[in-house]
Amino acid sequence: MSLFQKLENQPKESGVSPGASETEKTRCLIIGSGPAGYTAAIYAARANLKPVLYKGLQPGGQLTTTTEVENFPGYPEGVEGPKMMEDLERQAARFGADIRWGIALSVDFSVHPLRVIFDDKKVMEADAVIIATGATARYLGLPSEEKYMGSGVSACATCDGFFYKGKDVAVVGAGDSACEEAMYLAGLCRKVYMIVRKPYLRASRIMQERVKKTPNIEVLFERNTKELRGDQVVQEAVLIKKQGTIEEQEEIIPIDGFFLAIGHTPNSEIFKSFLDTDEVGYIKTVPGTTKTNLPGVFACGDVQDPHYRQAVTAAGSGCMAAIDAERYLNQL
Repeated sequence: MSLFQKLENQPKESGVSPGASETEKTRCLIIGSGPAGYTAAIYAARANLKPVLYKGLQPGGQLTTTTEVENFPGYPEGVEGPKMMEDLERQAARFGADIRWGIALSVDFSVHPLRVIFDDKKVMEADAVIIATGATARYLGLPSEEKYMGSGVSACATCDGFFYKGKDVAVVGAGDSACEEAMYLAGLCRKVYMIVRKPYLRASRIMQERVKKTPNIEVLFERNTKELRGDQVVQEAVLIKKQGTIEEQEEIIPIDGFFLAIGHTPNSEIFKSFLDTDEVGYIKTVPGTTKTNLPGVFACGDVQDPHYRQAVTAAGSGCMAAIDAERYLNQL
């Protein structure tokens, strides 16, 4: 179970617990760190909003689980994901952002000021709330996945595919996203295996045709991944191949990278009682803005972005959220 899945498994509450021990008021509250949250804090602090940012369960977001980041502007030699998050945090703190440890457990957006309760039973009241809680990539739950995280296992081909140029990789998934990831990797890698649990792809017809016409993509139907093996990095995947309805047979494929493309879960559960979300759970925002259906509540980063999910787009939307919040507060 991921850290953010633990957060989403917390009991849902419609308001703040009466047992909360302390209440504090702030003009601008930011929930979640990562590129979106820290960028929002930088802009909000420079606008003299005196923002309070709570880091959440995974401080720094998904980038803290990756190794080198080469596609974020300003780092020509690349940068380690955790190091980049440290830089962003220091920059936000430099301008006066109040950065704290803590996990948001429940909210009450039916009142003004808006109210959020954190794990230490502290209630924060805010005139504006910026949600930057991100999304959690779905994994298979294998122990070897965790072992090789950042050493061959990735949930973002756009982020990490370059490191596997000329090598052999595997993509797990059967939908449009998996096909898109496989097509992207096929332009970089020597060989791309698609590991598909069913005897068919779930992707749209046009994506299926594109995969079939790509010579270096091989679709392995009716396979499940049993484990990954290697010394310090992934070197092979052990698959279980169905034989009829009962028998199973092990199959080993040599690979250098293992990409998950089975979806993401937006970390939005505690907000769903108040905010509009799509069928997956991504928070809906007014197009071209970070405004939600409630005045004073803004969403940025992967929690509202089902399409791009990149650090640079998250940072950009964090900037937008801070500017939207500043304009909103100036109108109060």
